Amino acid sequence: MSGAGKSTALRTLEDLGWETVDNLPLLLLDRLLATALPEGMDGDDRPLAIGIGSKTRGFDAARIVSRIKTLRDDHGLDIGVLFLDCAASELERRYSETRRRHPLAMDRPASDGIARERDVLMPLRDWANRVIDTTALTANELTQQIRATFSGAGLGEPVLSVMSFGFARGLPRNADLVFDMRYLRNPHWVPKLRPGTGLDPAVAEYIAGDPAYAESVAAIEGLLALLLPRYRAEGKSYVTVAIGCTGGRHRSVHVATRIAARLQQEGFSPTVTHRDLGTAPQDSLEDVPKPR
Repeated sequence: MSGAGKSTALRTLEDLGWETVDNLPLLLLDRLLATALPEGMDGDDRPLAIGIGSKTRGFDAARIVSRIKTLRDDHGLDIGVLFLDCAASELERRYSETRRRHPLAMDRPASDGIARERDVLMPLRDWANRVIDTTALTANELTQQIRATFSGAGLGEPVLSVMSFGFARGLPRNADLVFDMRYLRNPHWVPKLRPGTGLDPAVAEYIAGDPAYAESVAAIEGLLALLLPRYRAEGKSYVTVAIGCTGGRHRSVHVATRIAARLQQEGFSPTVTHRDLGTAPQDSLEDVPKPR
């Protein structure tokens, strides 16, 4: 139904990684399916969503149902039909608020177009294998329902980045979550460890030997395991976790590497970057060692 949320549904599917086309004339469907994939795409398993409504050129609900049956039965395509419905009173309210005209009642009250459209679309609604009534749903609630239903394996996952950095060289501008490792003992003040980095086993062993290390880093990993699925459910496309220490060469590098490995074990696919790993060690940038 016009005004029931088709644009919201298509935008959400596109964010999930679907290829979307709105109001495609039925005559062009074969041409669309025969079109070569964009350069760089490895396979043809990317799902395709085609938005159809009463204002689609050449709309005929019975013909559309017949075409779907042909594509499914003769070509073996896995096709489902989602119908977005909404109560007439709510549709009238939405059209009144937006001051838009109903596509089937350009010079008449919206109620006339809504009633006419419901009759026109009935064959599609009866055929649909999934119906969502958006009468009581906000746009955000519809988005969440679409994401929960159509995300599928590998779709809708946020791009996850784990970054190490040095506070002395500024906070990363795009960080969503920042964790400060300056509470851990600093390898910079151990002469034989200073030239190394958090990627070196000896440096990693020294950092991990801090009494606060095991419990605190495990707590951070647990927090991320809790939060990342929530970010996904809310539709966040990018999540950057920034791990900082003073210079960005030792503690943050080791902890970022460890956390990324743990997240990978939990089923996430993080990209790891070390922003300040290549910088030269400098005493003036580091914490002054505490007397022991």
